[in-house]
Amino acid sequence: MKIIVGLGNPEEKFTGTRHNIGFDVVDRLASDHGIAVNTRKHQALVGTGVIAGQKCVLVKPLTYMNLSGNSVRAVVDFYKCDPAKDVIIIHDDISLPVGQLRLRAKGSAGGHNGIKSVIANIGDEFYRIKFGVGEKPAQMDLANYVLGRFPESEWPRIKEGVLDAVKAVDVILSQGFHAAQNIFNQKKE
Repeated sequence: MKIIVGLGNPEEKFTGTRHNIGFDVVDRLASDHGIAVNTRKHQALVGTGVIAGQKCVLVKPLTYMNLSGNSVRAVVDFYKCDPAKDVIIIHDDISLPVGQLRLRAKGSAGGHNGIKSVIANIGDEFYRIKFGVGEKPAQMDLANYVLGRFPESEWPRIKEGVLDAVKAVDVILSQGFHAAQNIFNQKKE
């Protein structure tokens, strides 16, 4: 079983914010593959199905961003998966331009509290799809920035990035993580 987790915050007021881009990608995966992500268990909304010929569980933690690892740990334990081979975490990244992806197989949290929580619960070896949400303005508080919404001018890049992230999951599952890195770690113009 492959575990695909989109990080975000569960309340309606967080819908469409930079921090919820992981939820947006999971929602698109669910829609494209006919998977209902509406079962409450493992401190998350989950749904199971098949993507690229692989049995998958899509996960949207309900723990809020800073405790996401609790939910991820519960899912990993339930399915007895190896995080280094079976877990894909999709999350926002302020160090990347809007809509740009960067795929990594391990590493630090880079200041991201959701990833910090995941690392504390399952270690630092798991696949990551980092989704660029742009650098915060110097005068702005980080929490206000990531909990803010994208300006309308950025929506074309966001939509393209979501489609790229969905394709990246498909390539990871069908061709392997390194093949996906070769395709999706290219800088966009």
